[in-house]
Amino acid sequence: MTTHQTVSHEEWLAARKRLLAEEKSFTQARDRLSAARRALPWERVEDYRFAGPQGEVRLSDLFRGRSQLIVYHLMFHPDWNAACKSCSFWADNFERAIVHLNARDTNLAAVSRAPLAKLEAFKKRMGWSFEWVSCGPAGAFNRDLGVNFTPAETKTTDKNYNYGSIHFGLEDAPGLSVFAKDEAGALFHTYSTYSRGLDMLNGAYHYLDIVPKGRGEEGMPHPMAWVRLRDEYAKG
Repeated sequence: MTTHQTVSHEEWLAARKRLLAEEKSFTQARDRLSAARRALPWERVEDYRFAGPQGEVRLSDLFRGRSQLIVYHLMFHPDWNAACKSCSFWADNFERAIVHLNARDTNLAAVSRAPLAKLEAFKKRMGWSFEWVSCGPAGAFNRDLGVNFTPAETKTTDKNYNYGSIHFGLEDAPGLSVFAKDEAGALFHTYSTYSRGLDMLNGAYHYLDIVPKGRGEEGMPHPMAWVRLRDEYAKG
């Protein structure tokens, strides 16, 4: 028997309309924030080099004929045999969206520090089709974009992540970066987001946010402690 408050349809409708007013206010605030995000100044960046299945790939290549590029920094330490389960949760969400992004002059790719052979093997295991390249163990690209730290940096208490707002204790961290390419081929970094800023990219989380139990992460050692790689849930 549920212990949640139960009311008549009329009372439920009145409560729902009150919440609707708050939702509309949130949507309007989100639209303003999105506009401010798009209005940020850009910075010129170099044409980074990566290892791809067909050989060397440059950042400019990852646009694949579009003028806008989203790069997901997918956590995969060179010593690991599988990618981060939480980052894989995110990748499961954007896997089928890329064809729609392409229709709006945008491409999406993933970059990790693990060697290409490991990326290819894990990509096959997960059944993914998106482009995924390696920036190599030195990880200049990930380092410059704020998602790679030295072992020494992970052992301090310095705030090294999310624009110096929090400390991250692993060498690889999750993040997303956006780039633009002009008609002359110049490359620009327009936006990056980390930590909870990545929430908006996970459709599954938004579905959980609207059901009665929510994400159900209260009392867990950390958020996403429940997450498994997609082929491991059946193992319990």
